[in-house]
Amino acid sequence: MSDQPAGVPDEGEVVTYERRGRVAVITMNRPDYRNAQNSVMTYALDAAFVRAVEDDEVGVIVLAGNGKHFSAGHDIGTPGRDHHVRYDNKAVLWWDHVDKVGGDQRFARESEVYLGMCRRWREIPKPTIAMVQGACIAGGLMLAWVCDLIVASEDAFFSDPVVRMGIPGVEYFAHPWMLGPRQAKEFLYTGDRFDAATAKEWGMVNRVVPRAELEAETFALAEKIAAMPRFGLALTKKAVNQAEDLMGMRAGMDSVFGLHHFAHAHNAEVGADSLGGMNARSMRDSASSAGAASSEAGASSAEQNGKA
Repeated sequence: MSDQPAGVPDEGEVVTYERRGRVAVITMNRPDYRNAQNSVMTYALDAAFVRAVEDDEVGVIVLAGNGKHFSAGHDIGTPGRDHHVRYDNKAVLWWDHVDKVGGDQRFARESEVYLGMCRRWREIPKPTIAMVQGACIAGGLMLAWVCDLIVASEDAFFSDPVVRMGIPGVEYFAHPWMLGPRQAKEFLYTGDRFDAATAKEWGMVNRVVPRAELEAETFALAEKIAAMPRFGLALTKKAVNQAEDLMGMRAGMDSVFGLHHFAHAHNAEVGADSLGGMNARSMRDSASSAGAASSEAGASSAEQNGKA
């Protein structure tokens, strides 16, 4: 699905799509950059999700990341970073960000490509499963969290370190609902990486399996679910999502999205930039691992988007 805009390096298919029986497999395909999410990837993901929804033969959608890592988060430093490029909005009815400045620019873009797209994908009427290995950091968490189920390999690790930027978590602020309030506070306050076993203990992950068994376990689960009635699954998904929203998830995200942008504005007013002077390298250097993170985890990083 290569639809490259002018001025952005052509990396080929940054998202691939295949169907295995009743299961659609959507794979992020920027392995050299740990599947960092730029806008090209965002809109390619959206097109792939639409394709899977419209295909009556697809019962379940699996979201995967090619290479060693699921996703190191939002693209804040690769050659393919394309925050300056105009795309047609798909998730929100708002003006384009390209010719705007300051908070107007950032609010317009992040409402669309981060919060808006994640909410759009959460409402996909077919069950979705995130198949996670290696790094699942910040924006990568958002991609996993919009899925209904998460199957993780034993070497997977998770963190949202953006408090180091003075920002209260990523734009799709699902932390209290995905982790529980106390775990969410520890997760955010420390910026530490937590391993898959801890993520399962906290209720964020459904299953943890050896890396060699990740694909087989994920597809066995997907095929089992795909055998259920399609409309029944869609209504069940809607029922659980509505219950989450009645517990305040959607309204909570709206309120925190405002705090998120207040933090960006504060950083820009008192410091060098809206990211509090942090970049991919400084985020990596300030990160620490919690407990069982692997030696490779130590070599990867929160929002580390330099070439692997």
